[in-house]
Amino acid sequence: MSLARQFVATDKVEAQRALLAGEATTKEVVTATIVGRLPGMIKDAARKLATAATAAEILDTRDAAKITYTTAQISGRIAKAKGAHDQVVAAAHRAQADALDIEAAAKRRLADEYDGAQQRGEVSKGRPKSLPDGNTSATAAQIGIPSKEIHDARQIRDVIAANPTAVREALDDILAKGDEPTRAALRKAIAPAAKTARAEEQTAKKGRRLEREVLLAEKIKALPGKCYGVILADPEWRFEPYSRETGMDRAADNHYPTSVVEEIMARDVPSIAADDCILFLWATAPMLPQALQVLAAWGFTYKTHAIWFKQRAGEGRGTGYWFLGEHELLLVGTRGNVVAPAMGTQFRSVFEAPVGAHSEKPEVSFEIIESYFPTIPKIELNRRGPARPGWDAWGLEAEEPHSLPTSSPEAETPAGDGGSRTPAGNHSMVPA
Repeated sequence: MSLARQFVATDKVEAQRALLAGEATTKEVVTATIVGRLPGMIKDAARKLATAATAAEILDTRDAAKITYTTAQISGRIAKAKGAHDQVVAAAHRAQADALDIEAAAKRRLADEYDGAQQRGEVSKGRPKSLPDGNTSATAAQIGIPSKEIHDARQIRDVIAANPTAVREALDDILAKGDEPTRAALRKAIAPAAKTARAEEQTAKKGRRLEREVLLAEKIKALPGKCYGVILADPEWRFEPYSRETGMDRAADNHYPTSVVEEIMARDVPSIAADDCILFLWATAPMLPQALQVLAAWGFTYKTHAIWFKQRAGEGRGTGYWFLGEHELLLVGTRGNVVAPAMGTQFRSVFEAPVGAHSEKPEVSFEIIESYFPTIPKIELNRRGPARPGWDAWGLEAEEPHSLPTSSPEAETPAGDGGSRTPAGNHSMVPA
């Protein structure tokens, strides 16, 4: 009785009165709902879809389709449970499928509207953002659209873009098998097409990303002065132990000159960085605060970091006061509009590699950078030995190094933790 009251028959008030008075059975009420009311609800939702011109009207269409779907679903299940004629149950299923078809079409348009609002800055991908007019962008949750629904809407849009009749065909197949056309059944039916569409879109994105990377490389190479779109730096961090008299037995100072953070910050790295540039900056865990200072001083905004998990031979262990250091951090900072990796091509944020000579960095770190940016001009600061093929190098221990000025001609230019050091007093930006 309570379930039956949820349905809208040809005359809702009269249906409820008949139920309460015992003049009609639940089966009769749901049959009246299926035969008398559902067709009109379908037509009303279809009309809303055809005339919807704004995001609000599309949302209204989606809601009308949802109500129709729920009404058809519960009516059909109760009709089946009460022994209604098979044709009545089939009619409920057809109405349920029609409602899903309209809901899918509304979601497709909703995905376009939502993505357009994101491009205009009206909706943010994460936290709300300040807009130029002083207002704040909204999030999906704030405008009443769960993020999962946005994902589903985009998936349906991609499927329909590849085959405009895909949803209808899937629903007809479900009905032909005698099954109930639920949302779960529809998702399962279009899953292969969605997977194909997603793979095709990722391939297209990779192609567009590669084109942007090549165009950015050409733009940087065309600059009058030598500039780089990728900078890899491994500064000669000076870590202060509790005592420089007793705590220097395994310090970096035993291997090369180190510098205080102020001297590293003073290097004029911005003068060789292109307007659109990415910085990869090596740092040890204790020097993380100083590394973030350097990153900011060089004009970059911190984005993320990767972790090198060190593989040591035998019983070898790292140093440390609180923990034995078995990893190093590779910070990532950007300036301008840097081309991010295409979705699906990103490396994991933790990579394992053997420990080499003191301060030597693993081959995989170079391979990652070269995979992301194959054509953009690259330079390695604090390089040991000859420059890596396709790279320029700077540092005291680099062969044929490029020169890098400090912000002050009097500033000394010392060595770097990742390897090489630069001769002091050379402040020209031209190759040495």
